[in-house]
Amino acid sequence: MSSQKNLSVMRPRASITPTNKPGESWYSLRAAQQRGVVEVMLYDEIGAWGITAKQFARDLAALGDVSQINLHIHSPGGDVFEGTTMYNLLRGHSARVVVYIDGLAASMASVIAMAGDEINMPANAMMMIHKPWGGQVGDADAMREYADLLDKVESTLIQAYTRKSGKAIEDIQALLKAETWMDGNEAVAAGFADKVLDPFKAAAQLTSKRMQEFTNMPTSAQNLFNPRASAPTPAPAPTPAPAPTPTPAVDPAPVALTLDQMRAQVMAADGARRTAINAAFCGSLVTSHTELLNTCLNDLSCTAEMAREKLLVALGSTTTPTGGPNHHGHISNGNLVGDSVRASLAGRLGQAENQKDNAYNHMSLRELARASLHDRGILVATLDPMAMVGLAFTHDSSDFGNILVDSAAKSVLLGWDEAPETYHLWTKKGRLSDFKVASRVGMGAFPSLREVRPGAEYKYITTNDRGEKIRLATYGEMFSITRQAIINDDLDQLSTVPYNMGLAARGTIGDLVYDTLIHSPVMSDGKELFDASRNNLFSGTGANMSIEALSKAKTAMALQKTEVEGGKARTLNIRPAFVLVPVALEDKTNQLIRSASVPGVDTNAGIDNPIRNFATVIAEPRLDDDSPVTWYEAARQGADTIEVAYLDGVEQPYMEQQQGFTIDGVTSKVRIDAGVAALDYRGLNKSVGVVATKAR
Repeated sequence: MSSQKNLSVMRPRASITPTNKPGESWYSLRAAQQRGVVEVMLYDEIGAWGITAKQFARDLAALGDVSQINLHIHSPGGDVFEGTTMYNLLRGHSARVVVYIDGLAASMASVIAMAGDEINMPANAMMMIHKPWGGQVGDADAMREYADLLDKVESTLIQAYTRKSGKAIEDIQALLKAETWMDGNEAVAAGFADKVLDPFKAAAQLTSKRMQEFTNMPTSAQNLFNPRASAPTPAPAPTPAPAPTPTPAVDPAPVALTLDQMRAQVMAADGARRTAINAAFCGSLVTSHTELLNTCLNDLSCTAEMAREKLLVALGSTTTPTGGPNHHGHISNGNLVGDSVRASLAGRLGQAENQKDNAYNHMSLRELARASLHDRGILVATLDPMAMVGLAFTHDSSDFGNILVDSAAKSVLLGWDEAPETYHLWTKKGRLSDFKVASRVGMGAFPSLREVRPGAEYKYITTNDRGEKIRLATYGEMFSITRQAIINDDLDQLSTVPYNMGLAARGTIGDLVYDTLIHSPVMSDGKELFDASRNNLFSGTGANMSIEALSKAKTAMALQKTEVEGGKARTLNIRPAFVLVPVALEDKTNQLIRSASVPGVDTNAGIDNPIRNFATVIAEPRLDDDSPVTWYEAARQGADTIEVAYLDGVEQPYMEQQQGFTIDGVTSKVRIDAGVAALDYRGLNKSVGVVATKAR
């Protein structure tokens, strides 16, 4: 008896084996006459001898930016894992996918068809869905593990069918179990296709032995297969004897491998696998982890890479400090893998502390992408890094892309919160519900209330129609999180870049506010915001920063009155709460306002400072760019000075995906909808000082 426990394994399928290898290859991809449209012909068995996912991905990526993919299918199916990858590639592509089932979409080909945004079938075309199947040679444990694998594969196929048809999982399971065949009309009625086309002759007959694997094939579907694929190869017809030759006749290459040859191939591959696994358990690891080594060696599905991952987990379990076995519990929303990946990434980005019991701590972005798939039972051992990361972005069961976007969004908000801006300390915050021009009524629009004598009528107040205008605008930029960034472990794409975009978003609002303040826009009455006739603009040497200048501006603001027709003007008694100064005047202004006595009265320190602590000093570098000696006074926050309005009151930048996840990554845009406008001149004044000249 052989000591080898697992002799051979067959991948879940319809998988391609030496006995059903197609004789021809009908695969093509070309640009259509219509700009931006590409024709893809899937006329082959899916798998190693037909169309591989790697080939398909390469050709699909080479198309560049296209708006529509017309996918023509005439295929009996093939390898489950290759087909699943093709399905994900099509689902994640930004183009609209229109599927035409030209003859047959059976088994895995029907799953690929489900990726279409629109599925068209001639009335005489056929679609077949069934349970995945395969074979395993080995002991009872190996059989059970393989059965579990088939169940997992079936669950992934069911997701594709339910998404398209809208049927319940139980209904799909029943159809798979029965090996259900549908013509065009039946497929549309069942929700697996969208439109029935007129019957036409099949594009070609399939040369495949796969019809021998189908147990419930209707006669109409058998016509789609070349007869030579459904019967044993007939004996060659007798031919005239050729002229004698000294060399013996050479038999044609066998169509199928013998059992001994297949066993030899399997054992050779397994020998290489065992050698690689033994190399991973080097030195003392052989003795310290003997049981794990034997488990990996005896599991035919365990690759060297998977063995190394298991070894790392085993090593980590013995070295990670813990507080005892009772400290390994994890209470969350049930998504242990996603929660752990999210927490690990937050720790690396400095957004949170590392969790001591998190097995994903300190993993690179590439390792986290692999874990997001592998730890959910998605096989990635055969994928190259680019394909693996692309699958992590697009697979329905992986939330890796969403985790990256959420982490980047946190960086955007952190940049917004930490932006060194000052406008929000003194301006009025407003809210607009749309992008139409809105009018604001200022504090000077209302006169004193009139007396209402007993029994007299109330009269309507008359206000002017010169309300100040304000309108929202959208400001934003885009950035990408690419496969290359994940493979290169480029954390800047999740931290520094979005953080700086958050800084820029708030800085943009600051630019708008101080541009309005500095350039004194024309108000609805035809005058500029700051005008000497408004008694809110002061200039000359008397406007230089001093106690006298501060007091003069403060008094002028308090004496501002309403301006209405047909009513008595009312003094508003507005008190300045902020002094806005360039950085060049910050220290001097603080000294003037905070000092207990007036400057220059050293011999009599008992003279009180009349403006002590009357306002808060806010220094803004943008004011230096305009003038180092010009300064402003502003009323309390919330008064009608300058308003910053946000769409629906949301004053933080919003981050959204541009076109969803693709195999190349995800492009996101950071935007903020805001509007800035001066509301009323009475709550603001401006003092334009004079730069002192030095005598020569």
